[in-house]
Amino acid sequence: MYLVVTTVLICDDVPAVRDGLRRSVASLPGVERVDTASSGEEVLARWPHERPDLVLLDVQMPGIGGVETTRRLVREHPEATILMLTVASDREAAATAIASGARGFLHKDVAREELSAALATALTVSALGDADPRSTAASIRPFDPDAPVLTERERQVLAGMSAGKSNAQIGRDLYLSEDTIKTHARRLFRKLEVSDRAQAVAAGFRHGFVS
Repeated sequence: MYLVVTTVLICDDVPAVRDGLRRSVASLPGVERVDTASSGEEVLARWPHERPDLVLLDVQMPGIGGVETTRRLVREHPEATILMLTVASDREAAATAIASGARGFLHKDVAREELSAALATALTVSALGDADPRSTAASIRPFDPDAPVLTERERQVLAGMSAGKSNAQIGRDLYLSEDTIKTHARRLFRKLEVSDRAQAVAAGFRHGFVS
């Protein structure tokens, strides 16, 4: 899988990480330009003017942080394509960012081949209007045998939530009414012992329902 001509903005507050990723991304076939930023505030200020095809955004940063940056950027610019940069301890924050509209996540030490495939897939699903982080996100942990039992429909609703889709969008995808999706969501929350979508997505990652 190869990238078409692509511009990428990498945001990480650690210069060494930022520069290493810049070199890796710049070496990929089809990448035209790679810019860097050191904070979420800088990304929010620059994106409307530069409009990069893809943002690689560190989950944990000083200031507003990667999760809040994702929430604000997607709210103002739904067409923005974001992949979160994580370490192992960031999995719940990454899940929250995905619930807020990020396309998926990558570990910072990702291999070049996986990096290329993830970027290409993220841009492809973005162009098709199908934000499915399962296509780009590396697996966090295997299935948990102690996890609650979810129905197939509940798993589909959870997958939609992890893709940042609204209840109405999930309903359209599954040919169900929004009220029916809300009913499945309430049952899902009860089984996962959570109170909102972000917590549900995080629990989905922990139990292996979302990967």
